[in-house]
Amino acid sequence: MSLGWQCVQVKGRLFFIVGVFLGSLWLGSFGLAWLVHAQGAQQAPPVRTQETLPRSVAPQPVAFSHRVHAGEDGAGLPCNFCHTGVDKEDEAKIPSADFCLTCHRTIKANSPEIAKVRAAAEKGKKIAWVPVYRVSDFVFFGHAQHVKAGLNCGECHGSVEKRDVLQQEVSTGMNFCRDCHLHRGARADCAACHQLGY
Repeated sequence: MSLGWQCVQVKGRLFFIVGVFLGSLWLGSFGLAWLVHAQGAQQAPPVRTQETLPRSVAPQPVAFSHRVHAGEDGAGLPCNFCHTGVDKEDEAKIPSADFCLTCHRTIKANSPEIAKVRAAAEKGKKIAWVPVYRVSDFVFFGHAQHVKAGLNCGECHGSVEKRDVLQQEVSTGMNFCRDCHLHRGARADCAACHQLGY
C-alpha cells in the first residue's frame, strides 16, 4: 500500500469521526431544545395573584382622621391644603408637625394625639407615617401630571374624606394604571411609567 493511499484512509477516518461528532452535537442540541420546549408546554401558565382590596396597613403613629379634616361634616379642607405641591411636583408632601400645629395650637390642643404631634415638633422630628399607597421603586409616578390631566384625588386614593382610618382602596398595580391610561387616551407604553434599563 502506498503512502498516498494511507493518507487518504487516515483523512477519511478523520473526516468520518469529525462528521459523527458534529452531527451528534447538532442532534443533541436539537434534542435538548425539543426537550426544553416539551417541558415548557407541560408547565401550567403563571398564576396571576388577585389583589385584595381594601388593604390595611400598620397603625399610624398618631390617630388621624381624614374625615374630620377633609370631610363635609368636618373641616372640609381640600387635599392640597395639607398635601402641598401635589399640583406642581411629583410627590404630594406630607405636612410637618409644625404645619399641623398651625391649627392645633388652639384646636384640640390638649388631645393626647396632638401631644404626640407637639412633641415631634419640639424635637424637630418628622412623624413616621405609615405609607398607605405605594408604587414599586421601578415605577415613575408624578402627582402633578395626573392633577393637570384632570384626575381628582379620589380616583387613585378612594373616598379619603369619608375615612377615619385609611386603607388602600384603589389598586396601584400596573393593570389598573394601564387601563386608566388607555381609557383616557394617555400614553400607555412601558417608558411612560418605567425607566427603561433600570
